[in-house]
Amino acid sequence: MLRAWFEMALWKRILLALVLGVLVGSVWGAGAVSIKWMGDLFVRLISMVVVPLIFFTLVSGVISMGDPKKLGSLGVMTLGLYMLTTLFAITIGIILAVVVQPGVGVDLSSAAPGTIQEATPLSERLMSIVPTNPMAALAEGNVLAIIFFALLVGIAALIVGQKAKPVADLVDAASEVMLKITGWVMEVAPFGVFALIAWVSGTQGVLALADVVKLAVCVFLGCFLHMFLVHGAIMRFLLKLKPINFFRGARDAMLVAFSTSSSSATMPVTMAVAERNLGIQPVVATTVIPLGATINMDGTALYVGIVSVFAAQAFGIDLSLADYLIVMGATTLVSIGTAAVPGASVFLMAAVMGAIGMTPDQIAVVVGFIIPFDRPLDMARTTVNVGGDLSVATVVANWEKEFDAEVFNGPNRY
Repeated sequence: MLRAWFEMALWKRILLALVLGVLVGSVWGAGAVSIKWMGDLFVRLISMVVVPLIFFTLVSGVISMGDPKKLGSLGVMTLGLYMLTTLFAITIGIILAVVVQPGVGVDLSSAAPGTIQEATPLSERLMSIVPTNPMAALAEGNVLAIIFFALLVGIAALIVGQKAKPVADLVDAASEVMLKITGWVMEVAPFGVFALIAWVSGTQGVLALADVVKLAVCVFLGCFLHMFLVHGAIMRFLLKLKPINFFRGARDAMLVAFSTSSSSATMPVTMAVAERNLGIQPVVATTVIPLGATINMDGTALYVGIVSVFAAQAFGIDLSLADYLIVMGATTLVSIGTAAVPGASVFLMAAVMGAIGMTPDQIAVVVGFIIPFDRPLDMARTTVNVGGDLSVATVVANWEKEFDAEVFNGPNRY
């Protein structure tokens, strides 16, 4: 039995654990909290490898480029693609909200006002990219600062040349070691997913969405449409690749993202999947994916756009074309400033709803209304965030000639 378990493809084990978690949580109810520690342990394990994995693999990837100029073109292309896919996500969300009208007839009078946390100003986030102390940035897990410092180390090693070869060998070996540790951690994934899903379904469950069926339909349908229409179209028409192979290769990371509700916690899995399942070379995977986990929030942007229109409909606020354009622009900025942790976007919607004329009291009521059933919706939008990271990484790898088509079209048994 043990041999059969490990011979089974990882994605099948994770999917089986997810289904069992839903069943056990539904039957066990609140008692499922007692096994949540298993899920927390899994999240701690993958969080443990995030910082060293990003640093060593990114430095190693930059050195392997051989030319610092290549990094500039890669960065510009990556940012442009992330902004474009975010715009598509917002557009899909707003169109769905306008058509389905989830906020019409909703009574928010019974909702207790929620606490509003202001979004981090964009200027502050840009300033935090440059660490005052690189060691502190590594200790605190400041991803943007780690990326910045790792890029500097990699570029400096390139310029120094032969004298930096010992450093290059060290970081290359260290990146291989971290990828091996990530592989070991992933063997624990089915048990962590089982515990997390059992806890969610036992304490909140799908029935928590019954009070907001139309809103939930909008979010889940929007996530589905964005992944299969936008990213599927990118694979089929832009890259001339089979979308089914992309989704098959990305499924491990997307399933873990669904269970953890955190792009940041899923990052080691996403990077491993990019290289081993999708044929994305380390030079691209180690640059594009950590950046995407920080700034690419397609699912979050879609969700915030839908909830903003939902709130306007619930309070009878008529939105003009200009208002919808404001929602699109504000949502783009808010999604960039969203922390890659569970539930962060709930507290960051204030900026968008405030931009269309809602009062602080109204915003607090909407947040209080959403919080009780946010977790299932958060799971869906995090899946889209991670899928979007892998899609953009695939595009960049193709354009930079850092793509292995044989791996992409292979059996994907990571």
